[in-house]
Amino acid sequence: MTHDHHHTTVAPNDPATIYTEAIEGLGTLSMRPVVPDADATLLHSWVSRERARYWGMLGASRERVREIYAYLDSLTTHHAHLVHLDGRPVALFQTYEPAHDPVGDCYDVLPGDFGIHVLIGTPAGPARPGFTGALLGSFLAHLFEDPGRRRIVAEPDARNDRAVERFVRTGFTKGPEVEFPEKRAQLVFLNREDFRRP
Repeated sequence: MTHDHHHTTVAPNDPATIYTEAIEGLGTLSMRPVVPDADATLLHSWVSRERARYWGMLGASRERVREIYAYLDSLTTHHAHLVHLDGRPVALFQTYEPAHDPVGDCYDVLPGDFGIHVLIGTPAGPARPGFTGALLGSFLAHLFEDPGRRRIVAEPDARNDRAVERFVRTGFTKGPEVEFPEKRAQLVFLNREDFRRP
């Protein structure tokens, strides 16, 4: 599969980069905020594929994807980030404050709760064993650098066994299944002290 070189790749020293980490055997991860206008084509190519059906944007146009991320960009409680590996975009991480999100209506939000969504991009090459676990581990370690974050919350689609299992391997415990308009979700929770980095 050819890699689309017209996507903006960002050097780790880009001023917008939030963090970088060299992971042995994998490469250098870096993360920066999504720029809706510049990143819409790339994000659309990820979220509109069948493999991302649990993301809830199958069939969305590029313009609709841009609008969604422009809206997220306007919020102070929700943030979208593009993760790069050695300068190539590989994943989308979104964070949110559960009290300001529909998920907050589904469970008792505690002080220090912090929500995440994870979407691994369409691979440009062969899948690497342990890649997703390493990515998730790096991201969670970065989030827990903020001492105010006591517990991470995620709500993968309840049918997405692989995603649920990946969270459990990192130390998350299963909460209840809850109904959203677009999906039935499995709530999972990770207390700071239970985090197991792969």
